[in-house]
Amino acid sequence: MNEQQILLAFGGIGVAALGCQWLAWRLKLPAILFLLLSGILAGPVLGWLDPQEMFGPLLMPLVSLAVALILFEGSLTLHLSQWREIGSVVRRLVTLGALSTWAVITLATHWLLGFDWMLALLFGTLTLVTGPTVIVPMLRVVRPKASIANILRWEGIVIDPIGALLAVVVYSFIIASATGDGLSHSLLTFGGVILCGSLFGIAGGWVLGTIIRRQWLPEYLHNLASLAGVLGIFIASNQVMHESGLLAVTLMGMWMANMKGVDVRHILHFKENLSVLLISGLFILLAARLDLNALIALGPLVLILLLVIQLIARPLNVLLSTAGSSLNWRERALLAWIAPRGIVAAAVSAIFGIRLDEAGHERALLLVPLTFAVIIGTVVLQSATARPLARLLKVAEPAPSGFLIVGANGPARIMGKALQQLGCRVLLTDSSWENIRAARMEGLPTYFGNPASQHADAHLDLVGLGHLLALSPSGELNTLAAMRFRHEFGHQRLFTLANSQESRRTDKHRASHEHRGQLLGNEALTYTKLASLLGQGAELYSTHLTEAFGWDDYQALHGERATLLFARDGNGWVHVITPDSSLKPASGWTLLALIQPETP
Repeated sequence: MNEQQILLAFGGIGVAALGCQWLAWRLKLPAILFLLLSGILAGPVLGWLDPQEMFGPLLMPLVSLAVALILFEGSLTLHLSQWREIGSVVRRLVTLGALSTWAVITLATHWLLGFDWMLALLFGTLTLVTGPTVIVPMLRVVRPKASIANILRWEGIVIDPIGALLAVVVYSFIIASATGDGLSHSLLTFGGVILCGSLFGIAGGWVLGTIIRRQWLPEYLHNLASLAGVLGIFIASNQVMHESGLLAVTLMGMWMANMKGVDVRHILHFKENLSVLLISGLFILLAARLDLNALIALGPLVLILLLVIQLIARPLNVLLSTAGSSLNWRERALLAWIAPRGIVAAAVSAIFGIRLDEAGHERALLLVPLTFAVIIGTVVLQSATARPLARLLKVAEPAPSGFLIVGANGPARIMGKALQQLGCRVLLTDSSWENIRAARMEGLPTYFGNPASQHADAHLDLVGLGHLLALSPSGELNTLAAMRFRHEFGHQRLFTLANSQESRRTDKHRASHEHRGQLLGNEALTYTKLASLLGQGAELYSTHLTEAFGWDDYQALHGERATLLFARDGNGWVHVITPDSSLKPASGWTLLALIQPETP
């Protein structure tokens, strides 16, 4: 490929990646499905993209580095406090359960497809991993209970390096068996990978965490330092002991996530964005290398293998892993259904398949299409069924449409009760015990404390909440809360009261609109004005629009006395009104407005 063709290929991959991610967001399905389909379409079907020709010998090293960054990002979310709560189940899932899955897949591959025992063992290690690249997007769609989500997330991140490690051991055994020294070589490889990966990972996490904690680098260099550190640890560990890098970067992220005095949230946000880019590009490139003829040649027995993996291997894994745990049968059933395969399986199968083929092992290249068949099959089946199954089993969280209200003062309590009457979940937060006590007396859920505190990070329950209403009399606290929850809710779902002091300040003394969130009400309300109107007799009224009494009639009746705050449409979605809103309420809508009394 010439330079112009390579540039066009890069641009095409970027456009396709964005399109797939957007489509996944719109249809609420994991992006991996659309990424795989676009890669297959651009590669083997249309012949527009040839990753091997495009990157040459750089392709597999780039894939390995990208997988290392993805694993590091996932491990930054693993906190030992969660591990203590669900550790026994996760430990069994990634040990005893993983061994059972490995055994079932190995036997099925050997007997159904006629693979020799060595390749069947290797395929079993490749397909026992789930991975954060597919688990996390699926959890966003399925939204299971927190206990289930934490187990699946921990399993996905921890099993990736374990599966890769087992794959390395089996691969080493296959290569070494030709010399008659397979068992001892495999054991030495296993011990060397564990020791080297652990030493490099823990040392790297401690060094980078110490640099951040002692502020030896300015904050704007933390992301660059973490990126360079991850790549450096991965490469150094692999240089000392081949294929130990994945374990090293996973332990590095876990060490930093649990290191006292080290705030990794800004690094995590950067890595999350980077992971989306890497995952999108990787799946397209790896899918473009797929040999469709080899996949078709495997025949209908592949479907039977998929059923064995879905209906036998996974349920047996969960049955063994959850025995004696506090999980009920509904939670176990959902765990037994969700286990999609992801990027590590695709990447490692591509690497080892090529190496074994070059070493003269028959059918080694079939590892790649067979692995992709498992990835596509598990993702498609579980994406289509997991959410309805979670609802059927009653282990799904409610849709995140509720309101986190900053402030439990009088106006905030009135607004919280009105939103409850609209069918919304609300949670009021305040550092004033008097306000919290008053809210609890009125039957409103509360959190006593600062919503931007470290305690809130660990204990504030955001299940079912998708909006922020900052109603504190302190404009600074409202702005701080909007900044804190922007990542969870998104800027378009942050709403706050106007600040009369802000309007009198110059630009260099005023918090930016990006940090404040959107103003509440069709006419911007300050806390002073809101409290004053309520004190003068204004009330929050809920009005249902009908064909006989529509939006025009509502405006004619209340005129300027009404400050519209919320509107629930015919589908039950609650819209927050801002000065820039252009909603046209229709019949079937319910309006919630602050209406002032008529003047005599």
